[in-house]
Amino acid sequence: MAVESRPVTWGDLRQAVVWHGLLDALATMASQEGATLGVVDAGGGSGGFAVPLAERGHRVTVVDPSPDSLASLDYRAAERGVRHLVTARQGDLSALPEIVGVASSDVLLCHTVLEVVDEPATALATAAAALRPGGLLSVVAANRHAVVLARALAGRFAEAQYALADPRGRCASSDRARRFDVRTLVRMVDDAGADVIAVHGVRVFADLVPAATVDADPSAAQRLLQLEIAASSQAPFRDLAAQLHVLARRRDSR
Repeated sequence: MAVESRPVTWGDLRQAVVWHGLLDALATMASQEGATLGVVDAGGGSGGFAVPLAERGHRVTVVDPSPDSLASLDYRAAERGVRHLVTARQGDLSALPEIVGVASSDVLLCHTVLEVVDEPATALATAAAALRPGGLLSVVAANRHAVVLARALAGRFAEAQYALADPRGRCASSDRARRFDVRTLVRMVDDAGADVIAVHGVRVFADLVPAATVDADPSAAQRLLQLEIAASSQAPFRDLAAQLHVLARRRDSR
């Protein structure tokens, strides 16, 4: 997918690499299997991914535990004229196959969800059962290496040290979020029955560049966007990104 020439926002910078990889993979699937795909967005909240995907003609079911988020999703979908393509269902990751059906979906998005579930490997394996064989799995999760770097650069050295040693990538004993490295996340996806096709780093530089640097030069955001995409698949930059994005194909279990 080519980088767009329109003005780039900070929101674009935060999600550019995810969209870049996801849309390329969806375009490949659509060319092979038809333009309309069935997408399940686990923990998709108010529709940050669901609504744009529906605008591209895909049928999207958002499964989220928050009724308030689902109400916002309904409003956003109606406002953008795609309410007929978006379905809201209340529930969590571990109940996904029961909610949408086993092997029923072409695409499963699991973005920024694994950080907050009790047993992320088990939850992902359960959720992946909703994908048909050959279906696309998109996982986005916080990177444990990035939080060490970010805390150290902020002068919070004790938290950086804690995160460096903690197997869950937490910054303190009171920190409830989980964070993952590339090897751990790839292993979880493989154990969930999917073959990894790409791993990208999300926000390699964007969280470290002062906003004033971009605000002072209208073309700087575009150049930063291009840099983010170029560096997203290259080690060691990928391994220091704020988040990791794994794309995989569901294996045929037979």
